[in-house]
Amino acid sequence: NEMRKRVGDNGRVTTVSYAGRVLLLGDVPTEADRQRAEELARGVEKVKVVYNQLRVGDITPLSVRSNDTWLTTRVKTSLINTKDVPARTINVTTERGVVYLQGKVTEAEGQMAAKAAASVPGVNKVVKLFEIVAGERLVTETAAPAANPGSSAPISDLNSGANPSSDPGAASGDVQTMPVQ
Repeated sequence: NEMRKRVGDNGRVTTVSYAGRVLLLGDVPTEADRQRAEELARGVEKVKVVYNQLRVGDITPLSVRSNDTWLTTRVKTSLINTKDVPARTINVTTERGVVYLQGKVTEAEGQMAAKAAASVPGVNKVVKLFEIVAGERLVTETAAPAANPGSSAPISDLNSGANPSSDPGAASGDVQTMPVQ
């Protein structure tokens, strides 16, 4: 609400959270607004980590946002159709063709989910924001593997480093990218 008041019609901030991990997406007019949004999110009770992926610039066109909604649906379907991926416990969000995956998964489940998401046509990149649970499965599903031939989008993991607030799309020490196959 505070960010909505601050940027008004000149910006758009979407907040997605899972188990105390907050993802900030959208567009803000200035770098100061981007930093302020992160400060506000960090100040909320029970927030553990903030992933600030806000973009400084004009508001993303409605056509791009509509495509993002369609991609989110296609990625969710791909996760449901991928064996051994706990699709019901994974939150999928898409911004400008970049798919963000949040949830509690094992390392293997996270890798399978990221590969399934990356194989969806139109996905530019997959960013994993998973909380890794060692040695135990949270949900077991017996769906057929996804049939998505062709190239895959790169996969990044923002959990592997100490600074989750990197510039959107920037390569830093906390991002691991899987090459397109």
